[in-house]
Amino acid sequence: MPIPGPRTFSPRRLMTASLVALALLLPVVAVHGQKPFVPNGAHFPNDAGTSNTYSTTGEIDLTNPFFQSLGSNGRTCGSCHHPGEGMRVSAAHVQQRFDLSDGLDPIFRTVDGSNCHHDIDVSSVSGRSAAYSLLRTRGLIRIAIDVPATADFAVVSVDNPYSCNESDKISMYRRPLPSTNLQFLSAVMFDGRESTPLTGTTKIQFNNYPTSLLSDLAHQSVDATVGHAEGDGTRPTPAEQQQIVDFETALFTAQVTGRGVGRLDARGALGGPETLVDQPFFIGINSSVNFLLPQFEQPGGLLAPGDGQFTPGIFNLFDTWADLPPSSPQASVARGQKLFNSVPITITGVKGINDDVNAGGLVPRGIPSLQGTCGTCHDTPNVGNHSFPTPLDIGTGDPSPGDPSTNLGGLDIAFLPKITVCRKDPDTKLPTSECVTTTDLGQALIDGKFDHVGKIKGPILRGLSARAPYFHNGSARTLLDAVRFYEIRFGLVLTPQDEADLVAFLSAL
Repeated sequence: MPIPGPRTFSPRRLMTASLVALALLLPVVAVHGQKPFVPNGAHFPNDAGTSNTYSTTGEIDLTNPFFQSLGSNGRTCGSCHHPGEGMRVSAAHVQQRFDLSDGLDPIFRTVDGSNCHHDIDVSSVSGRSAAYSLLRTRGLIRIAIDVPATADFAVVSVDNPYSCNESDKISMYRRPLPSTNLQFLSAVMFDGRESTPLTGTTKIQFNNYPTSLLSDLAHQSVDATVGHAEGDGTRPTPAEQQQIVDFETALFTAQVTGRGVGRLDARGALGGPETLVDQPFFIGINSSVNFLLPQFEQPGGLLAPGDGQFTPGIFNLFDTWADLPPSSPQASVARGQKLFNSVPITITGVKGINDDVNAGGLVPRGIPSLQGTCGTCHDTPNVGNHSFPTPLDIGTGDPSPGDPSTNLGGLDIAFLPKITVCRKDPDTKLPTSECVTTTDLGQALIDGKFDHVGKIKGPILRGLSARAPYFHNGSARTLLDAVRFYEIRFGLVLTPQDEADLVAFLSAL
């Protein structure tokens, strides 16, 4: 059946759908004059307690271009980056928006919200429910990117359960990243496509930060409008781009209360978003992998680049709770923080760290086995992302050899496509027998390098409870699922109490 284009929706219908989305904010929206805003300090409930997005401007201004429809299909940046969901979207709230609008909320558009852009029926509620099933149940947006003409690999098969089997433009399914806590970014987008000269943007480095970050975010605001909102390229204007970037970079998000735990800044703890405003950061801060793999990262440190300092004590937010009675919910959070900082992890099979050879197969360039901690990859102090733009493949998107319906950590990925690519012979340009199957090509779809298949950046960990499910592909429905992925993938031995403590800590971020 024909698919209605974005302009077949009447203005009244678009406005109604937009108001439905805004209705989720109404309990905490205030108005002075004609200007609606979300005040600082507003609590938004989630399964683990409440979160808060704090703006250094004093409020979240809902009249900013970030919340305006700048394209043709009624979407705004706020359609996928919601103040009540840690400036991202949770699958549960996407389903709620579907139910309230019969699938007409602007987030539901075939340009990228549907499982595929062809062979679908969105003329009925039941048809829209099927077409947008991944967005409803996993919070996934379809990202379709052309295979680079210069790629040193060939796409030999695409097994997409939703009919998007094209091998020249690959459809991948990813969670929207939070548009908050942005001052800690070392790359923009999971695959870094908004932070590379290959797309006309700038790699974020110590010597060009934050100028590079700000220019990359401005570029991303245009790409998002042209793509997700189906704009014509005339908006956002340079002035609107600046307003969007200023708005985004003023935001800091974190959990502020925990269910059964209470306020996360009680008893001298440092939970909540306001302490993030003054959290020190530079590109490469506290990086440890760089000393072992200098060809990938420049020297980092705690005080300045190259000072040789690294601490696995990534988080100290809940140090003051460590001496509370063991039965206290706050003590569980503190124990989880200690586990995050100290539990040993034998890191193997991670592309970007454990690669054995270079593209020519001759020169060793990695460490087959590295003894690390959670902080080896989540090194930014009190934030938890990787402070240097080194994408990694830990296996969240790679099918398990024993059971292709799961990933290497045992999580269900049967709902994702299977993409097989093979390295090309450098002389004949024909596919060789060196092949991999994955559900997301990652950085390789940007730079065309076979060695980069599956590599993506790790997200910022603050505000996790507001934005389930987890990992770039939504394969972990809960934080406990995410913890158990690492147990299976890296052979961690955790007791049920350890698991509960780690979940309590991650929920409090």
